[in-house]
Amino acid sequence: MSDYVAPLEDIRFSLAAQAGFDDLARLPAFEAADDGLVAALLEEAGKLAGEVLAPTNRPGDLEGARLENGVVRLPEGFHTAYHAYVDGGWNSLSFDPDYGGQGLPWTLSLVVQEMFEAANMAFSTGTLLTRGAIELLSHHASVEQKATYLPNMIAGTWSGTMNLTEPQAGTDLARIRTRADRRDDGTYAVTGQKIFITYGEHELTENIVHLVLARLPDAPAGVKGISLFIVPKHLPRDDGTPGARNDLRAVSLEHKLGIVGSPTCVMAYGDDGGATGFLVGEENRGLEYMFTMMNNARVAVAVQGIAIAERAYQQALAFARERVQGRRNGADATIIEHPDVRRMLLSMKSRIEAGRGLTLGAAVAFDLASNHPDPAVRAAAHARFDLLTPVTKAWCTDNAADITSTALQVQGGMGFIEETGAAQHYRDVRILPIYEGTNGIQAIDLIGRKIVRDGGATAAALFDDIDAVIGAARDNGLDRFADQMADALGHLRHATDWIIATAATDNDMALASATTYQDLFGTVAGGWQMVRQALAAQDGSDLGDHDFLSAKRSTAQFYMNQELPKAAALAAIVTQGAAAINDAPDAVFA
Repeated sequence: MSDYVAPLEDIRFSLAAQAGFDDLARLPAFEAADDGLVAALLEEAGKLAGEVLAPTNRPGDLEGARLENGVVRLPEGFHTAYHAYVDGGWNSLSFDPDYGGQGLPWTLSLVVQEMFEAANMAFSTGTLLTRGAIELLSHHASVEQKATYLPNMIAGTWSGTMNLTEPQAGTDLARIRTRADRRDDGTYAVTGQKIFITYGEHELTENIVHLVLARLPDAPAGVKGISLFIVPKHLPRDDGTPGARNDLRAVSLEHKLGIVGSPTCVMAYGDDGGATGFLVGEENRGLEYMFTMMNNARVAVAVQGIAIAERAYQQALAFARERVQGRRNGADATIIEHPDVRRMLLSMKSRIEAGRGLTLGAAVAFDLASNHPDPAVRAAAHARFDLLTPVTKAWCTDNAADITSTALQVQGGMGFIEETGAAQHYRDVRILPIYEGTNGIQAIDLIGRKIVRDGGATAAALFDDIDAVIGAARDNGLDRFADQMADALGHLRHATDWIIATAATDNDMALASATTYQDLFGTVAGGWQMVRQALAAQDGSDLGDHDFLSAKRSTAQFYMNQELPKAAALAAIVTQGAAAINDAPDAVFA
């Protein structure tokens, strides 16, 4: 099977045609991010992904991470890959130059991440968490904490983790029991156990900075009584170098369905009196701070979905071009000549392109919210990012799970054999709809915090933007696209009104439709991106040659004809199907 090749042309097209990256490049904060720099950056990232990271993917899956005498051993090749990643400055792209960052848009960091995740997701989960931890500390740590931790973490010599989950507290963080007791010297003694800690222990870096949610003895009940602590593996000396080992350890590693090269640790804090922790911000505001990391991580997980879907698609396409089965027009045929195989490949490719545009559009909104000089633009962009976060995380990862399954189906029995690699993509991707908040939780967040809370105002602003694209399609001769998109948007508007009205009188009824509504939202938003794609791919565009642009028009057409019509059915389920859930008697589950 062919190795992964970074889809540089597709990414450049998506940045320009769908995400609106030019809006960022015009900002004073990002004046260095011109076309030349972006092209060079993507080219070098693609080389690292294809030549260094991708060759470690299959061996890492076979070898896995293992715990030996308290030390986590990573698969062969991961250390070399990490040093290449750090030496290339890839960890520092989007962070503050005052602490060693390059000050580039977060959007560029995400397109680079897509390539690295596609090359080796098990390796890249660790770097994803470190970047999220840097983002959190950049916003909420004290000046002294930033000076101690950010330069080392941005440089990649220290890594970071997120410690939320406990055996009895998954999504319900009000149940966490990890305790933090005040000490006279201003530090805290942290005791407890955390599970599912990605890269909680390893030897890639000289220190690991754990961000731990814990409860003070006198804290209020529930999530309002959670505080956030920096609990480093090694306590920093006065000169900033790693000192004494802290009272924490990895108790075990989880044996997982996928990403087996990524160490998922059970972490114990305070076996010998308490691990030393340093409070971030104010007491009892820990969950609020952690959401800074979690929201960014959710969009990053959407990118993971696009990445693995892209790699699975590339492998399925290569197989379909080579595998001879059956005859057409009197000659032996490769399976790509068969209509149903073409349908599967087009379904995969069109959803990848829609998801990439949607996710990068969310990233651009984040960068605008953080850097635009106009407060009104910043506020609108922040609201747009918040709205799209659950949609992109859920829709892109649900699609990724289906796309990797379809890729396996294209390869038939050979796809079911581990040696071909298709099964690894299928296994690896399955975590994505689960971690960083299950997709069901994303749906609850979408309707509760993003739709109902402001009476649908932020969604209405997005719908107005979609209307503008529909108008542009009509003005440019894409009447059929405009009609299809207008019909789908009408279904989404109707379902949104229903969600808002229903939640006001029967919240359980609205919750019963939340996941379907989220799927509807993603499907229509994906259509919006594909209309933008079709507009940008018209003849005369400078975004690619004739064949490339023709392919973009074809995948857009496929999406409009095969994927977008699902909006009508999804809207009907949202508005008419909830009673079948809530009215079902308990005897159904006997």
